[in-house]
Amino acid sequence: MTMLAVPAWAKRSLLVRQNALLFIGGLASGSGSFIYHAIAGRLLGPVAYGQVAFLIAAYAVGATAALIISLVLARYAATLISRQDQTIRRVLIRAAFVVAAPGAGFVLIAALFAHPIATFEHLPSFTPVWLVAIAVALGWLLAVPRGILQGLQRFGSLAINVALDPVVRVAALWVLVGLGYAVSGAVAAVVIGLAAALVAGTYSLRDRFRGTESNHVPVLGGAGFPLTAAAGVVGIQLLFNQDVVLAEHYLSAHNGGIYGGLNKIGTIIFYLTLSVSQVLFPRIVDAVARQRYPARLLLSSVGILSALGVAALIVFAVAPGELVNILFGPRFSDATPYVFTVGVIGLALSLNNMLVQFLIANHDYWFIPLIAFGCVAEAGLIVISHATVGQVVADVLVAMVGLLVLLIARCYVLLVSLRHLPLRGNASVR
Repeated sequence: MTMLAVPAWAKRSLLVRQNALLFIGGLASGSGSFIYHAIAGRLLGPVAYGQVAFLIAAYAVGATAALIISLVLARYAATLISRQDQTIRRVLIRAAFVVAAPGAGFVLIAALFAHPIATFEHLPSFTPVWLVAIAVALGWLLAVPRGILQGLQRFGSLAINVALDPVVRVAALWVLVGLGYAVSGAVAAVVIGLAAALVAGTYSLRDRFRGTESNHVPVLGGAGFPLTAAAGVVGIQLLFNQDVVLAEHYLSAHNGGIYGGLNKIGTIIFYLTLSVSQVLFPRIVDAVARQRYPARLLLSSVGILSALGVAALIVFAVAPGELVNILFGPRFSDATPYVFTVGVIGLALSLNNMLVQFLIANHDYWFIPLIAFGCVAEAGLIVISHATVGQVVADVLVAMVGLLVLLIARCYVLLVSLRHLPLRGNASVR
């Protein structure tokens, strides 16, 4: 046995194998995403990159609906599979049609308001705003195949899909910015990446278009689930995007770009560990459907996420300057003192996201006021204290860690209450 041999228990653990698949895909996706920002920062400089950071943050907020769609469909597919119901094809087709119409409407509405939005954020053109709207609509459609893949626990296909988008995005960015399209080219690259992933995601479910599935789509219980999922997804998205929007508004152009870079560095840990939450959610849904106690699944997932996050934090602590220089170049050197702190923010965000998804899967509603409080606290602290980059970083850290404490307390109370229910034993962590 070599020093690098994989432990036998890890080879046998389905949870570990599933996490490994999505981790590889997530690592490729995260790497591509940060390469995108690194190239944009180097080619455009702090001022223009600050505009790109705002637009990408705006896209992420607008694409919140995509995450909700994905979560709802993942839960739907996972529950159908737990019931051994195979009517996935009709779900896929119906969801695609339902999502397409509001997506087209959103693009038209955004076109009407593109000019005032561009003026508010000091953008030289309204074209990037319109392109962001197209990206949001494509993201909504892409959520359909991705959500179904997650619910079916086809993590290999999902990993490939999440990796494809940023790879295509980076290639398109290099070409478009090189041709002189600057901020508009950077946003157009996002559109191209999403379109490629949508085609690939639909193709990966091609086997579901074969056969003679029933045209009947069963209606699952829990009509309030989409609203619960929406609250969780919106809350998490606001937590790591509203600070960029507010920083770009309150700080100088240079410092706004610096904070935009810091935000992306901090979310390295979020995207590095996102696979753990993606694996946990359908597993918890399945456990709930089978009336299994979910504590072991949660604790095992928290352990995996924390190990990955701490490993990244060590790198942040040892080589902050090198990390900034590699990602954004010497013009972003002002970000160096805050690298470790934003890493801690990223780890807290990852844990918050995992606990929220765990609570959503358990049909819990009490997390909603908690995450709403966290979002309001973060925005309020930034509005009150925003004179420097360091003050904004401190505001976000306080809000993120405070929310984590509240969510841990809620999960503990939920698990204690579940102990008293007539469940069928612990959910397997295979």
